[in-house]
Amino acid sequence: MELVQGAALLHPEDAVFQGMLSGWARQQRARNLQQRTISEKANRVKDLFDFCGEYPWRWTAGHMDEWSEHLVVEQRLAESSIRQYQGAIRTFCDFLVSPHYRWVEECEKRFGTHPIQICHEWNTSAHLVDYEGDADRRPFTRKELQEFFDYCDLRVEKAARSGRKGALTAYRDATVFKTMYAWGLRRTEASKLDVVDWHRNPKAPELKNMGSLEVRWGKRTRGSPPRRRTVLTVMPWAVESVTDYLVNIRPRFGFPGQPALWLTERGGRLKPREINSRFEEYRDDLGLPEELVPHCLRHSYVTHLIEDGADPKFVQEQVGHRYASTLAIYTGVNGDFMNTMMRRVLDRNLREA
Repeated sequence: MELVQGAALLHPEDAVFQGMLSGWARQQRARNLQQRTISEKANRVKDLFDFCGEYPWRWTAGHMDEWSEHLVVEQRLAESSIRQYQGAIRTFCDFLVSPHYRWVEECEKRFGTHPIQICHEWNTSAHLVDYEGDADRRPFTRKELQEFFDYCDLRVEKAARSGRKGALTAYRDATVFKTMYAWGLRRTEASKLDVVDWHRNPKAPELKNMGSLEVRWGKRTRGSPPRRRTVLTVMPWAVESVTDYLVNIRPRFGFPGQPALWLTERGGRLKPREINSRFEEYRDDLGLPEELVPHCLRHSYVTHLIEDGADPKFVQEQVGHRYASTLAIYTGVNGDFMNTMMRRVLDRNLREA
């Protein structure tokens, strides 16, 4: 219990409410949730409290209805945001009504009433689809992608001809964008790559030590550490680009003891926001649509592989999607399927090259 048994409280309502929030935070930390997530969920509980002016032991489903309507009509939040807000209230109420924490008993004794679960299937938003992002978000067309990569290379050539120091960073950035596309990476995944994350694949000896990429900082789910995955290399042209960067460009930054793949001029690790900033600069220089963002390189990887005949299950494993419905409905595969599909896609790309 968060409250000292038998202690007289000067402001019992506020003390009990604060005790509830503190106990809930402790319970979530025990579940290994991140502090940022815990704080955000606590803020949602405080939002409902401020909206209805009632303590949790007097909340009703009607309060939840009114608050949800406010989120939709007045604040005009996105569907996914509304569901996150409602989910925070649902889990908070689950905590309060659980017999393990005795808040029902405590509130009955102090206030003559007790908290209930105010969220149910009729007043909360259902998660009906796997992707609820901006509908304008789309992959590059192949023409747009070629224009973008050509412009990246052009920036390198201009910087090199001018003799400015920016040639190294321009080459690095061009290689970052090609890597994000060729291995289907998110910004953070690309930012946190180390040189040692490349490995040989015995099924693709021609790629030498770049047959696979170990992504160690994949997108985490709540309460879990970053999800690791191994991405098999299927675009040999990108291997040439990364190899050239590793051999001829990266050493010129200096800082041989720095493990990061993408170095800054001061020897630090390239940050996701820096990737985003340079991407937007190049995109705007070309006059490409604003809905194209760095994550669209990952979308393009998925789209183009499937268009080229790769099995969606293979693509799902490559990008680390947990649910098959994120891409399509997939068929079952045997244990050797990943390397079989990798070999098929790689052979075709090698022939075209």
